[in-house]
Amino acid sequence: MATTAFQQSAFAGQTALKQVNEFVRKTSGSGKGRTNMRRTVKDVPQSIWSSLHFSRTFPRNRSLVVKASSSSSSDDISRSRRRFLAETAAISVSLPHFPARAEDTLSEWERVYLPIDPGVVLLDIAFVPDDPNHGFLLGTRQTILETKDGGNTWAARSIPSAEDEDFNYRFNSISFKGKEGWIVGKPAILLYTADAGESWERIPLSAELPGDMVYIKATGEKSAEMVTDEGAIYVTANRGYNWRAAVQETVSATLNRTVSSGISGASYYTGTFNTVNRSPDGRYVAVSSRGNFYLTWEPGQPFWQPHNRAVARRIQNMGWRADGGLWLLVRGGGLYLSKGTGLTEEFEEVPVQSRGFGILDVGYRSTDEAWAAGGSGILLRTTNGGKSWIRDKAADNIAANLYSVKFIDDKKGFVLGNDGVLLRFLG
Repeated sequence: MATTAFQQSAFAGQTALKQVNEFVRKTSGSGKGRTNMRRTVKDVPQSIWSSLHFSRTFPRNRSLVVKASSSSSSDDISRSRRRFLAETAAISVSLPHFPARAEDTLSEWERVYLPIDPGVVLLDIAFVPDDPNHGFLLGTRQTILETKDGGNTWAARSIPSAEDEDFNYRFNSISFKGKEGWIVGKPAILLYTADAGESWERIPLSAELPGDMVYIKATGEKSAEMVTDEGAIYVTANRGYNWRAAVQETVSATLNRTVSSGISGASYYTGTFNTVNRSPDGRYVAVSSRGNFYLTWEPGQPFWQPHNRAVARRIQNMGWRADGGLWLLVRGGGLYLSKGTGLTEEFEEVPVQSRGFGILDVGYRSTDEAWAAGGSGILLRTTNGGKSWIRDKAADNIAANLYSVKFIDDKKGFVLGNDGVLLRFLG
């Protein structure tokens, strides 16, 4: 059987101990000297060197005085001592020395340090399509950062229209279409730009807006689609001055009207969305605040469609795969993929090495490659469409939760976390 360097070193140490023990036994039995040498070794030596430790019990603060009964005994002791020192020196030289070697970690991510206060949670990121190097990063505590070099460096961006009132905004979502861009936040705030973010104007909103705005998608010239955490979906085609409802009622109204539909946890529902994700073709999937069921919506449907969860544990997040299917994350670190593409309630679990930490988001770089992120710096990668996942150790030493995986294209991606943690994909 092949042995590792550590095992070889341990065997050498045990051999050294046997030699020393034999030497002590011989020297202690020879002569009539009063010197006793006792080896103190733990059951399992902490190291080879700490095990080669000899001591004699003496009162504290007293020097060691060796008394011999005769001159011949003294000579024997002196020769034994010289022999002991020579043999232990030879043993120490013969023991193999293995240099410490750092673990080989090949990562495709690097951390980008940001000029923000500790405690800021990063929430969304977007780049201007006409200028791929120009982008914006949003977060809590009224955080807006801007980059003009593709995300290598970031600078704080001040928007006067968002600083007039004494509010500490949480900017939830940003989206660009051409040079037009939109930002939504909480408390209710809507910002619009027509010049790639050089200037932003604030669009007034109705005080009767149901829920908080959590997502916005730029869909065309002066057009956008906005979602609230109560399931309201609004669309505009005139820079946000007028909004039209795409669903006839909120999720609470839908579920309380259809309590006989058999949806577990839907009776007298008064909660909100925990997460909501949009597919490229305009379909939505959302998870209830308690994680006990999920809802879907397609363009043209008058109401959200509730679905029972197909797994025992509560749902953490859901989203769309690159092939049009669904992925589903459960609390505690489980990952499920829907069977086939499109909307379905049939899911199968995929084994992942989450180390017991929850997985919070999945982002697809291509049809085959995707990345998952979660608590305590968990990063997972698949290159076969999600059938198997391997752990990337890039963020193992980062004390942060990674909340969101965003791929702008196949060459540019970011992972957003708490405490201002931002990872950039190197490719």
